[in-house]
Amino acid sequence: MTFYFHPMTKKERVDFIIETLERLYPNPQIPLDHKDAYTMLISVLLSAQCTDKRVNLTTPSLFAKADTPKKMVKLEVEEIEDIIRPCGLAPAKSKAIHRLSEILLEKHKGEVPNTYEDLEYLPGVGHKTASVIMSQIFEVPAFPVDTHIHRLMHRWKLSIGKNVERTERDAKRLFPQALWNKLHLQIIFFGREYCPARGHNETTCPICSEL
Repeated sequence: MTFYFHPMTKKERVDFIIETLERLYPNPQIPLDHKDAYTMLISVLLSAQCTDKRVNLTTPSLFAKADTPKKMVKLEVEEIEDIIRPCGLAPAKSKAIHRLSEILLEKHKGEVPNTYEDLEYLPGVGHKTASVIMSQIFEVPAFPVDTHIHRLMHRWKLSIGKNVERTERDAKRLFPQALWNKLHLQIIFFGREYCPARGHNETTCPICSEL
């Protein structure tokens, strides 16, 4: 008797991925330590080309001195730069943190705005950072694409992965909107634990081994 292997359809792959991630990470928590929208914004900005772990080791020193825009603008840019140096890109990030804090005071009464347009206007805040704030702070459905999500969407043959904009469009098209904010975190955790860029073992990966 001959058995024919039928590969999963894209819909079946998506359903399997959702089920697996839900089983492994039923309640994913935001990996960046924060207490409010402002400290989250600064933490996400610092996480560019830096690990969340390193950010979490660095922000306590920064937030001890300045955890509001009002306090941050009182610091010299050089002082911010010295504190955040371990996160990399410190000259650019420190200028962005100081200036965006000024803009929050000038235009938004010291509050973090809740629109993409206002967030992306802030120095150092691109679409991905704005999407993280919209999804995790304001609970607006969004699908921020970081390096893990970009890699896995391509590896799972759900996106051709030409650029993060295309990957984001594909993710939003394939996954139910109600799951976006949670899936964003679940895929990041899965990428770190089971599906790394280097040294990935397809035979033991809970998702890649089945697709």
